[in-house]
Amino acid sequence: MAAPDDVRELALALPETRERPSYGTPGFRVRDRLFARLHHDGESLVLRMDRDERALLARAEPRKFFWTPHYERHDWVQVRLAAVDRAELAGLLREAWTMRAPPSLLARLPE
Repeated sequence: MAAPDDVRELALALPETRERPSYGTPGFRVRDRLFARLHHDGESLVLRMDRDERALLARAEPRKFFWTPHYERHDWVQVRLAAVDRAELAGLLREAWTMRAPPSLLARLPE
């Protein structure tokens, strides 16, 4: 089970990531481009994700992945923190970061 402190630690470990509030909750940005934020429900994380990929994940694992009507037409997914472990969370954050980072930073991401 992942926690908000895990989100913060893992997100800030990614190159040039900064924390700045987003909609009143902690948000994580790479070069001022939001890639993740804690949702105001206190139980989920909002992550940048391609809509086709999120649809596949939500069908395969609906207890982990979902979205509210607010995100219907946007490239974001919600992840229930209680349903993912730290390793899975790290991978999800990394993937969201790669969607928002400029190409010059992608080369700096450790393998």
